[in-house]
Amino acid sequence: MASTTALIWYLVIAGPQGGLVVLPSSFDTREQCAAAITEYQKQPTPAGWSLQCVPSASPFGDNGSAE
Repeated sequence: MASTTALIWYLVIAGPQGGLVVLPSSFDTREQCAAAITEYQKQPTPAGWSLQCVPSASPFGDNGSAE
């Protein structure tokens, strides 16, 4: 029996000093997360800040082993 893993995507903001902030809202698909970044980038952003979509879990179920 093979296991499946559903990923939930989070928006992570990196600051110029190296700090990270994970926003409390999540996205069901990477495309939804990327759309949020695109919408955010329509506004002027402070220098040194970056956004990235990060999955909540490994894409492998059971440490990559198949049953």
